[in-house]
Amino acid sequence: MMHTHLLDRYREAQSVIHRLDPRVKVVVTLLFIVSTALLPDGAWFAFALSFILVLSCSFLARLGVTFALRRSFVVLPFALAAITAIIAVPGRPLFMWQIGGTTIIGTDAGVVRFLSILARSWLSVQMAIVLTATTNVPDLLHALRHLRVPEVLVAIVGFMLRYLSVLADEAARLLRAREARSALLANRRGGGSPGWRARVAGYMAGQLFLRSYERSDRVYNAMLARGFAGRFLAINPHLMREHDWWALAVTVVALTVVQLAGQGFPPG
Repeated sequence: MMHTHLLDRYREAQSVIHRLDPRVKVVVTLLFIVSTALLPDGAWFAFALSFILVLSCSFLARLGVTFALRRSFVVLPFALAAITAIIAVPGRPLFMWQIGGTTIIGTDAGVVRFLSILARSWLSVQMAIVLTATTNVPDLLHALRHLRVPEVLVAIVGFMLRYLSVLADEAARLLRAREARSALLANRRGGGSPGWRARVAGYMAGQLFLRSYERSDRVYNAMLARGFAGRFLAINPHLMREHDWWALAVTVVALTVVQLAGQGFPPG
């Protein structure tokens, strides 16, 4: 049996969020991300309302109020790529740096834009964390297929999630084999020149590719022999019930309130 422990962050619990149809949870997450992206720069009150929605979902899912919050900080280093907005957006100058013959000017509108991008990324990742924590991988893939996501794309994502751990195991075996064949003298630094290290890393990458290709062929033939028809099945029947429709309605109303609140804070 293949495991998805590397990427599967599902938390088993008996909660209102866990009992929702996976399609509802996917749609709610997408609506939340789109709503957050549409908020104007500097809509701090609307961002705060969105944050309260994320905390409410974590609480209702019995994950703990700070569950998504603590895991979402991983996105902040990537969001820092938007820091150039501070000097790219026209506005009232806040600081000025002279680097050689170039003058760098940071503006108030640029700071607002950067912080708004940071808030959007941070909130969106938190809601995605709640989704993956309350929906296991088979149900998530099945929901995507029901939502008319191309089956080829769903299959690719499914195979990636299922067999990434197998690829990691193959890489670990290669590393163990290298260490078993490497003699290290006392008080001596192991390895050779950077060029030698690069060649060894290239050989290992090639070996990993060949092993993965051969294993994927064996796995695919075994799946065909067991009746695989291009889609992964799930035990969950995915039937929309009354509380699923209510969850969608409440989400639409809540996000509408957030959007209305955001209109009172036009871009700075």
